[in-house]
Amino acid sequence: MALPAAAADAQSAGGSNASAAKPVRAAAGHSRLGVILLDQGLLTVYKRLFVLCVALNAAGLAAAATGRFPYAKHRPAIFAVGNILALTLCRSEAVLRAVFWLAVALLGRPWVPVAVKAGVTAVLQSLGGVHSGCGVSSLAWLLYALLQALQLRHVTPPEILAVAWAILGLVALSCLAAFPLVRHLHHNVFERTHRFAGWSALALLWAFVVLTAGYDPATRSYGRLTAAALAKRLELWLAAATTFFTLLPWFAVRRVPVTVTAPSTHASIITFQGGVKAGLLGRISRSPLSEWHAFGIISDDGDTHAMLAGAVGDFTRGIVSDPPSHLWVRTLHFAGLPYLISMYRRVTMVATGSGICVFLSFLMQPSWAEVSLVWVAKGIDANYGEGMSAMVASNEKLGGRVIVHDTMTMGRPDVTELAVSAARRWNAEAVVVTSNPEGSRDVVTGCKKAGIPAFGPIWDS
Repeated sequence: MALPAAAADAQSAGGSNASAAKPVRAAAGHSRLGVILLDQGLLTVYKRLFVLCVALNAAGLAAAATGRFPYAKHRPAIFAVGNILALTLCRSEAVLRAVFWLAVALLGRPWVPVAVKAGVTAVLQSLGGVHSGCGVSSLAWLLYALLQALQLRHVTPPEILAVAWAILGLVALSCLAAFPLVRHLHHNVFERTHRFAGWSALALLWAFVVLTAGYDPATRSYGRLTAAALAKRLELWLAAATTFFTLLPWFAVRRVPVTVTAPSTHASIITFQGGVKAGLLGRISRSPLSEWHAFGIISDDGDTHAMLAGAVGDFTRGIVSDPPSHLWVRTLHFAGLPYLISMYRRVTMVATGSGICVFLSFLMQPSWAEVSLVWVAKGIDANYGEGMSAMVASNEKLGGRVIVHDTMTMGRPDVTELAVSAARRWNAEAVVVTSNPEGSRDVVTGCKKAGIPAFGPIWDS
C-alpha cells in the first residue's frame, strides 16, 4: 500500500480540523445540535422517510381500531414485530452492503439520468429515517396490542401481559435513548442503552412468541405448545429473521493485531492486514460489548488497509496516548456514502481535515468514476505526516483535478465556493463532502443552490 492512512468516520471526519472550513457562527442556534434539530430543514429525505413510515403505520392502526382491517385488529403483534424486523434490516451491514452494491451495479451506467442516481443516493444515505420511523411505529403497535390484551385480561394470563409490558418498556427506552438530544450529548449512553435494551427485548420477544403459541384460552392452559403450532406462527418467523440479522455481524467479530503510528498528537494511523475495496468502512473497538467506532478505510486493495483516527474524542485520543497492539474488528466491512461515488461518471470529492482519507482509496484503486478533489486542512504535513499533500497533488489518476489548501499558510477559504467552482470546472455530476456537520451542511446547501447534486454525512448516517 502506497500510503498507510485512512479516514475518520463520515460524521466526524472533519472534526479534528474544524478550523479548516469557513467559520461557523457560534450562536446556540448554530451549534452542532442545532444543525441536527433545525438547520437540516423540515423536508429532508430522512424526515420524509420517517414521516412516511409513521403515516403508513398510523393508517394501519386507525383501520385496525375502527374494524376496517380485521387481520391487524386481531393480530397486532405481527405488525409490531414486522416493524422491528424492518428497522433491523435498515441497520444490517450485510444487507446494506448488498443493497449499495446492487444500486451501483444497476445505476452506475452512463445512460441512467443523474437525477435518478441522486434520488437513490439521497434515499440510501437516509435509511435511518426508516429505522427510526419503524421504531416509533413498533412502539405504537405494541401499545395497541397491550390495550387489547387488557380488555381481554380475563382470558390473558398475567405472564404474557408481563412479558408484553416488559417488551414495550424496553422498546420505549430504546426510542428515548435514540432521541437526538440524548444521542448527541450522551452518545455512549445511547449506544449501550440501544444495544442492551434491544437484545433484552428480542429475548423477551421469543418468550412472548412461545407463550402465546402454547396458550389455549379455552382451557386456560399451555397444552398446545408443539413444533407444528409454533411453525404456524408468523411472529416466530419474523422473530427468527430479526434474530438472524441481529446476530450476523457478531459472527464477523475478531480480535486482530494492529500497528499504530502517530504522525502528530492530532491523529493516529491504525494499520490492519488485508486489502479492502474503495468506499467501504469498518468498525473497531477496544471493548466490543460496550462501544464500536466507524471509520473510513484506505487501501490499495493489496496486503494491508488502514484507518486515520483524528483525535477528537476519548476513544481516538486514547489510540494516540495509549496505542493498542490488538483491536476488535468486524471483518464484514460495510458500505457508506463514499461507496456510491462509483455510481456516477464524474464526482468532485470535498474534504476538510482528516476527512480526506475517506477518499484516498479512490485515488489508489480503479473506479468507475472520474474523480476530482478539494482538500482543506490546517498544517497538513505537521498533522498528517510529510508527503501526504504531495501524494495527493501529484496523483496521476486525478490528472490535475485537485485543490489542496493548507489554512496554516493560505488562510481560511470559503469551502463552499471552492466546491462549487471545482465541480463546475471539472463538470462533476455530483459532489460528495466529508467535514464536520456544519461544514458539510454549508457545502451541500451551496452546491444545491448552484444546481449541483451534493451529499454529505447526516447526523444519523
